[in-house]
Amino acid sequence: MLLANQLRYFGRRDSRFVFSVLNSSSFWSLSRIVASPPTPAISINERERRRLFSLSSASGMDASPTCSLVLSGKTAAENETAKLLKRNDTLKLPDDTEISVLLHSEKDKPLEENGFRIDLYLNALSTDTFGRFLIWSPRVPSTQDVISHNFSNLPLGAVCVADVQFKGRGRSKNLWESPPGCLMFSFTIQMEDGRTVPLLQYVISLAITEAIKDICDKEGLPYIDLKIKWPNDLYVNDLKVGGVLCTSTYRLKKFNVTAGIGLNVENDKPSTCLNEALTDLSSTPYKFRKEDILAFFFNKFERLYDVFINQGFRALEELYYQTWLHSGQRVVVQEKKEDQVVENVVTIQGLTSSGYLLAIGDDNQMCELHPDGNSDYPVGQSINATCPPVSALLSSQPQA
Repeated sequence: MLLANQLRYFGRRDSRFVFSVLNSSSFWSLSRIVASPPTPAISINERERRRLFSLSSASGMDASPTCSLVLSGKTAAENETAKLLKRNDTLKLPDDTEISVLLHSEKDKPLEENGFRIDLYLNALSTDTFGRFLIWSPRVPSTQDVISHNFSNLPLGAVCVADVQFKGRGRSKNLWESPPGCLMFSFTIQMEDGRTVPLLQYVISLAITEAIKDICDKEGLPYIDLKIKWPNDLYVNDLKVGGVLCTSTYRLKKFNVTAGIGLNVENDKPSTCLNEALTDLSSTPYKFRKEDILAFFFNKFERLYDVFINQGFRALEELYYQTWLHSGQRVVVQEKKEDQVVENVVTIQGLTSSGYLLAIGDDNQMCELHPDGNSDYPVGQSINATCPPVSALLSSQPQA
């Protein structure tokens, strides 16, 4: 159905970037990206793409031993919840994966050797809700599964973090192996307004970039160039270092959202990571720690989420546009009509009120660009584009 063309973008040979008009009379696909205001390239090649998360089906790690889950909390209240969950044997994983549940206070020290340091994380956390109840595992099929499968039994804001996951979740049901050196976590959110759920991933992405800035400020470090690539990827120095995945179910008039984040902190070969980006900017011996990033993320996310829920995403848009890669980016799309292909140039303006990309053509026709559900791509994913009448979108056009 979709026509894809190989691209050369800023000298790189990249994968595909596709647009189509969602009606029966026309077809659009991206043929190339043209000159735009200076922005980092937003591409990685196939080998670099596999650098963060290689397909679990090729890893040979599907056969897993017992999965250990270590429960802990910020205060006595969360620790009582941990005791109750263990005593009642409440936590389960899909496919009857065997698990063992431990309390942080009773676990064996060797289990955490070179792993996530729970005490360091909890000491840096200063939230009222998010991140206060922690599930840590040295190796788990998927943090997303741990949270979503046990959502109703976990406190709001509960987080699961793993050192290694071998069936990590991606968009379009992709499965990933996530190696040590990455920060991989999922947490619970509950929302009532379904119109705001699609925008949540943008708030999360923004909170990650702002958390890294907060750490740099605290440590007196220069900012690394961590950027958001719509809809849910994180890039530094032109290369992908992370991504966000949100899934939800609807129950009792509320959306139960499981938000998952993967961020490459320590692995600098063969692509790049946050610590390598910092080393390129400064001779400091400081290295980003996963525990600090997770705590600073929740500290920032809780504040941004409060603004988002009470004032809407518009209150965060200016900050978001300062951090994403796409303002003013010009792309060429092809409209296929019968045997003819007509090229049109569109310029990305911002986001629509529903969270899709808003673009305008040189003929002043507005386009709303939709992702096709696959974020596993170098330049960008395949994107569907609806082009309603100009007047239909002008009233909701964001100010970039």
